[in-house]
Amino acid sequence: MQHLYIAKEKFGPFSGTAWTMYINWSGLTQLSEVVSLDGMLGPVAMGEVKDSYWPHIVNEDYMLDFFVDLDFLLSELADPGDLNVLNVIRRPSVDVRSLDWNGFTFLGYDLLDQDVSISALTNCGGFPDVFANTELSDVGLIPDFDRAVEIRDHLRGMHPSEYANCDLWAISRWQGNEGTPQLY
Repeated sequence: MQHLYIAKEKFGPFSGTAWTMYINWSGLTQLSEVVSLDGMLGPVAMGEVKDSYWPHIVNEDYMLDFFVDLDFLLSELADPGDLNVLNVIRRPSVDVRSLDWNGFTFLGYDLLDQDVSISALTNCGGFPDVFANTELSDVGLIPDFDRAVEIRDHLRGMHPSEYANCDLWAISRWQGNEGTPQLY
Protein backbone atom coordinates (compact mmCIF):
# COMPACT_ATOMS: atom_id res chain seq x y z
CA MET A 1 0.00 0.00 0.00
CA GLN A 2 1.50 3.25 -1.14
CA HIS A 3 1.15 6.45 0.88
CA LEU A 4 0.27 9.46 -1.25
CA TYR A 5 0.11 13.09 -0.20
CA ILE A 6 -2.13 15.96 -1.23
CA ALA A 7 -2.82 19.48 0.02
CA LYS A 8 -6.45 20.61 -0.03
CA GLU A 9 -8.22 23.84 0.83
CA LYS A 10 -10.29 23.50 4.02
CA PHE A 11 -14.10 23.51 3.90
CA GLY A 12 -16.10 24.08 7.07
CA PRO A 13 -18.08 26.64 9.07
CA PHE A 14 -15.29 29.16 8.41
CA SER A 15 -16.31 28.99 4.71
CA GLY A 16 -19.33 31.20 5.39
CA THR A 17 -22.39 31.04 3.18
CA ALA A 18 -21.04 28.16 1.08
CA TRP A 19 -20.89 25.99 4.22
CA THR A 20 -24.40 26.95 5.32
CA MET A 21 -25.78 26.17 1.87
CA TYR A 22 -23.91 22.85 1.81
CA ILE A 23 -25.23 21.76 5.23
CA ASN A 24 -28.78 22.74 4.25
CA TRP A 25 -28.50 20.78 0.99
CA SER A 26 -26.73 17.71 2.38
CA GLY A 27 -28.46 17.41 5.76
CA LEU A 28 -25.10 16.46 7.30
CA THR A 29 -25.64 18.55 10.41
CA GLN A 30 -23.07 16.58 12.44
CA LEU A 31 -20.16 17.87 10.35
CA SER A 32 -17.59 20.21 11.85
CA GLU A 33 -15.64 20.21 8.57
CA VAL A 34 -15.42 18.14 5.38
CA VAL A 35 -12.11 16.33 4.96
CA SER A 36 -12.27 14.61 1.61
CA LEU A 37 -10.51 14.26 -1.71
CA ASP A 38 -13.67 15.66 -3.31
CA GLY A 39 -12.59 18.60 -5.46
CA MET A 40 -15.84 20.52 -5.03
CA LEU A 41 -15.69 20.33 -1.26
CA GLY A 42 -12.12 21.55 -0.98
CA PRO A 43 -10.07 22.37 -4.05
CA VAL A 44 -6.51 21.14 -4.42
CA ALA A 45 -4.13 23.76 -3.03
CA MET A 46 -1.37 23.30 -5.60
CA GLY A 47 -3.28 24.38 -8.69
CA GLU A 48 -1.74 23.74 -12.08
CA VAL A 49 0.92 21.04 -12.41
CA LYS A 50 4.34 22.63 -12.86
CA ASP A 51 7.18 20.96 -14.76
CA SER A 52 9.10 20.59 -11.48
CA TYR A 53 6.27 18.43 -10.06
CA TRP A 54 6.60 15.55 -12.52
CA PRO A 55 9.26 13.56 -10.62
CA HIS A 56 7.23 13.95 -7.40
CA ILE A 57 3.65 13.17 -8.45
CA VAL A 58 1.65 10.11 -9.44
CA ASN A 59 1.84 10.00 -13.24
CA GLU A 60 -1.55 8.45 -13.85
CA ASP A 61 -4.93 9.66 -15.12
CA TYR A 62 -6.80 11.64 -12.45
CA MET A 63 -3.84 11.35 -10.04
CA LEU A 64 -1.66 14.35 -10.94
CA ASP A 65 -2.59 16.16 -7.70
CA PHE A 66 -1.12 13.37 -5.56
CA PHE A 67 2.50 13.54 -4.49
CA VAL A 68 4.76 10.60 -3.62
CA ASP A 69 7.29 12.95 -1.99
CA LEU A 70 5.99 14.63 1.16
CA ASP A 71 9.05 16.85 1.63
CA PHE A 72 8.64 18.22 -1.89
CA LEU A 73 4.93 18.89 -1.39
CA LEU A 74 5.57 20.73 1.88
CA SER A 75 8.35 22.78 0.28
CA GLU A 76 5.88 24.03 -2.35
CA LEU A 77 3.28 25.22 0.18
CA ALA A 78 3.41 28.79 1.49
CA ASP A 79 1.67 27.88 4.77
CA PRO A 80 0.67 24.22 5.20
CA GLY A 81 -1.06 25.11 8.48
CA ASP A 82 -3.84 26.82 6.52
CA LEU A 83 -4.53 23.66 4.50
CA ASN A 84 -5.50 20.04 4.93
CA VAL A 85 -2.27 18.19 4.18
CA LEU A 86 -3.45 14.62 3.75
CA ASN A 87 -1.72 11.26 3.72
CA VAL A 88 -3.93 8.83 1.80
CA ILE A 89 -3.94 5.21 0.73
CA ARG A 90 -5.89 4.27 -2.38
CA ARG A 91 -7.79 0.98 -2.31
CA PRO A 92 -6.49 -0.37 1.02
CA SER A 93 -7.14 -4.10 1.21
CA VAL A 94 -7.13 -4.19 5.02
CA ASP A 95 -8.03 -1.87 7.87
CA VAL A 96 -5.22 0.68 8.12
CA ARG A 97 -6.46 2.86 10.98
CA SER A 98 -3.96 1.30 13.43
CA LEU A 99 -0.95 2.02 11.21
CA ASP A 100 1.66 4.44 12.49
CA TRP A 101 0.77 7.42 10.30
CA ASN A 102 3.97 9.27 11.34
CA GLY A 103 2.78 12.75 12.23
CA PHE A 104 -0.64 12.31 10.65
CA THR A 105 -3.89 11.39 12.41
CA PHE A 106 -6.10 8.77 10.81
CA LEU A 107 -9.59 10.21 10.15
CA GLY A 108 -11.48 7.50 8.27
CA TYR A 109 -12.43 6.16 4.87
CA ASP A 110 -13.92 7.98 1.90
CA LEU A 111 -15.50 6.64 -1.29
CA LEU A 112 -14.50 8.54 -4.43
CA ASP A 113 -15.59 8.10 -8.02
CA GLN A 114 -13.05 6.78 -10.53
CA ASP A 115 -12.00 10.34 -11.45
CA VAL A 116 -11.16 11.01 -7.78
CA SER A 117 -13.38 14.08 -7.93
CA ILE A 118 -16.71 13.34 -6.20
CA SER A 119 -17.29 11.70 -2.81
CA ALA A 120 -20.25 9.33 -2.72
CA LEU A 121 -20.42 9.97 1.03
CA THR A 122 -20.63 13.75 1.15
CA ASN A 123 -21.39 15.08 -2.33
CA CYS A 124 -24.01 12.92 -4.02
CA GLY A 125 -27.07 13.88 -2.00
CA GLY A 126 -26.95 10.69 0.03
CA PHE A 127 -27.85 7.08 -0.63
CA PRO A 128 -30.26 6.34 2.25
CA ASP A 129 -30.88 2.80 1.00
CA VAL A 130 -27.15 2.08 1.47
CA PHE A 131 -26.01 4.18 4.44
CA ALA A 132 -27.42 6.71 6.87
CA ASN A 133 -26.00 10.22 7.05
CA THR A 134 -25.50 9.64 10.78
CA GLU A 135 -22.89 6.97 9.98
CA LEU A 136 -20.50 9.67 8.80
CA SER A 137 -18.02 11.12 11.27
CA ASP A 138 -17.84 14.83 12.06
CA VAL A 139 -15.48 15.23 9.05
CA GLY A 140 -17.69 13.24 6.64
CA LEU A 141 -15.85 9.90 6.65
CA ILE A 142 -16.70 6.33 7.62
CA PRO A 143 -14.53 5.39 10.62
CA ASP A 144 -14.86 1.60 10.20
CA PHE A 145 -13.08 -0.25 7.37
CA ASP A 146 -15.54 -3.15 7.13
CA ARG A 147 -18.51 -0.80 6.97
CA ALA A 148 -16.79 1.35 4.32
CA VAL A 149 -16.18 -1.76 2.17
CA GLU A 150 -19.80 -2.83 2.65
CA ILE A 151 -21.06 0.61 1.59
CA ARG A 152 -18.77 0.62 -1.45
CA ASP A 153 -19.99 -2.82 -2.54
CA HIS A 154 -23.67 -1.96 -2.02
CA LEU A 155 -23.31 1.31 -3.93
CA ARG A 156 -21.82 -0.54 -6.89
CA GLY A 157 -24.61 -3.10 -6.87
CA MET A 158 -27.59 -0.87 -6.13
CA HIS A 159 -26.65 2.34 -7.95
CA PRO A 160 -24.81 1.57 -11.19
CA SER A 161 -23.82 5.15 -11.88
CA GLU A 162 -20.57 6.97 -12.38
CA TYR A 163 -20.55 8.36 -8.82
CA ALA A 164 -21.44 5.08 -7.13
CA ASN A 165 -18.62 3.15 -8.83
CA CYS A 166 -16.24 4.13 -6.07
CA ASP A 167 -12.78 3.40 -4.81
CA LEU A 168 -12.06 3.21 -1.12
CA TRP A 169 -9.54 5.73 0.26
CA ALA A 170 -8.01 5.84 3.73
CA ILE A 171 -7.41 9.42 4.85
CA SER A 172 -5.18 10.85 7.55
CA ARG A 173 -4.40 14.50 8.21
CA TRP A 174 -1.25 16.27 9.29
CA GLN A 175 -1.87 18.10 12.51
CA GLY A 176 0.22 21.12 11.53
CA ASN A 177 1.86 22.69 14.54
CA GLU A 178 1.39 19.52 16.60
CA GLY A 179 4.30 17.86 14.84
CA THR A 180 6.25 17.59 11.65
CA PRO A 181 5.27 14.67 9.45
CA GLN A 182 7.89 12.00 9.05
CA LEU A 183 8.68 10.29 5.79
CA TYR A 184 8.16 6.57 5.34
